[in-house]
Amino acid sequence: MGIIKATVDEQGKGQFNDGEIIENKPIGFPQDGGKLRPYSNIVYWAHARTDVGSTIGEHPHQGFEILSFVLKGNLEHYDSKQDSWSPLNTGDVQIIRAGNGISHSERLNKGAHMFQIWFDPDLANTMYNPASYDDYAAETIATAEEAGYKVKIYAGVGGVIRLESEGISIVEYSFEAGTHKLDASAASVYSIFQMEGSSKLGAGDDSETLETGDFAKVDQSEALVIDCDAACKYFVIESPLRPSYRTYSEMQTS
Repeated sequence: MGIIKATVDEQGKGQFNDGEIIENKPIGFPQDGGKLRPYSNIVYWAHARTDVGSTIGEHPHQGFEILSFVLKGNLEHYDSKQDSWSPLNTGDVQIIRAGNGISHSERLNKGAHMFQIWFDPDLANTMYNPASYDDYAAETIATAEEAGYKVKIYAGVGGVIRLESEGISIVEYSFEAGTHKLDASAASVYSIFQMEGSSKLGAGDDSETLETGDFAKVDQSEALVIDCDAACKYFVIESPLRPSYRTYSEMQTS
């Protein structure tokens, strides 16, 4: 198993409106600094938050699938497709399939926290598709309970969110104290954000300690072993180790 850890301090940084909105970027672009660049078919991951409320002005996108997860509080979203503002509340998710072009804006209200994550659905094809979007209310997200943990399933088997990007599963785990073992695939990459608490990921010498806000990229593994001293929470994306199409990350390194 290979683990690359990016602590809060090792992640890329960003801000809007003189710091009214601040961002940590577990996966970012060179100008963001930080340890990790795009990989698999994941292009970008930002954890944005505001104490005062602020708006990210209208800006364009093409090709990518852009998911926004409201972790805390609420925000409002505008895009050129619907030409109006719509609310998103705690637990809600929005996907924009940017296709041949869309412009949008986000208004984060006071105390809001969100993830925004970009995926590459094969830009060679999606750049020519009509743009579209879907909103998913928190109550439509599937949940399940296993021995020792609860699961919220956003995308993949049992998930309601439809992505064009290949091989994506998005799950949130709420673990009780103790050791947990999850099945994994050596053909996948696992991108893990420690949302709450602390944990040890892996076993023996092949392990890393994660604190709240830390991030880990895991590959070449047939199991994920998580040890939590107290209750902890993970946000996990499974993506293909080698997508079947040439990805944005490959284009940037070739």
